[in-house]
Amino acid sequence: VQLQASGGGLVQAGDSLRLSCAASGRTFSSFAMGWFRQAPGKEREFVAAITWSGIGTYFRDSVKGRFTISRDNAKNTVYLQMNSLKPEDTAVYYCAAKDLSVSRWLTSTASRTQNYDFWGQGTQVTVSS
Repeated sequence: VQLQASGGGLVQAGDSLRLSCAASGRTFSSFAMGWFRQAPGKEREFVAAITWSGIGTYFRDSVKGRFTISRDNAKNTVYLQMNSLKPEDTAVYYCAAKDLSVSRWLTSTASRTQNYDFWGQGTQVTVSS
């Protein structure tokens, strides 16, 4: 599957952004989806994930209550709505897909980069103070 992330930009602290990740090439509902981010000089870190049905969602603690993840399987797209953005949210954001035909979803591994089989190219989010 090919993943194309978009929606990043330069915003001020407290603003909102919505990232989108469009998938193509495979049946979208065959994948659980995740968002990760990587700031300069830091390792890639988990942000959020969503199961194939959209029923299960998972977040890193620092974004709980500010970010939401959703998906539209009819549009082959997953979204990351980011509210109350902070300068520490500045990073390149990547979407990722876990192929459920290869291995089943485990909540315990939702945050691990190794859990995902496909990655998008990333979109830059910069939050100024």
